[in-house]
Amino acid sequence: MDTFECIRTKFEARNFDMRVVPPEIKLEILEAARLTGTGLNTQHWRFILVEGKDDLGKLAEDSTSGKWVAGANFAIIVLTNPNYNFHLIDAGRVIQCMQLAAWSREVASGLFTGYQVERLRNDFAIPHDLNTSAILGFGYPARKLVAPRKNRLPLDELVYYGRYGKTKEDSSTLDVT
Repeated sequence: MDTFECIRTKFEARNFDMRVVPPEIKLEILEAARLTGTGLNTQHWRFILVEGKDDLGKLAEDSTSGKWVAGANFAIIVLTNPNYNFHLIDAGRVIQCMQLAAWSREVASGLFTGYQVERLRNDFAIPHDLNTSAILGFGYPARKLVAPRKNRLPLDELVYYGRYGKTKEDSSTLDVT
């Protein structure tokens, strides 16, 4: 799938069907994570691949906002090093890359950030020097969207030209249609 089409059609999923995501697609998603850039090329993030009904159930129990992950085919816990002031930016970058890599293979995903810190650390042996930035659940979506639907603000409400508040009509430097 073309990159822009992938971005245009991707949606967050919380419900997945029972089909198993093949190991090669899981590896491709993890490889997309590995290839993602980081500040100063630190490559400080680490990932825990969570598979199997029992471990996904444990992950759901440790969650305060992602109980739905129990129904995912697999999950990835994204860990970052909080000693880098850009660690959350890097987390966002790697999350988006994994989600787009998955969606390009028709695998949906959703993320959550609410969890019981110490339970999660104990259950998944997360070191105290790493921050759990997000947890992503992956699987084939339970329902197929007929057409892409996104409720997004139009560009003219989001983009300014040269200075905050300067509209396209005020600018003669860029022709965006």
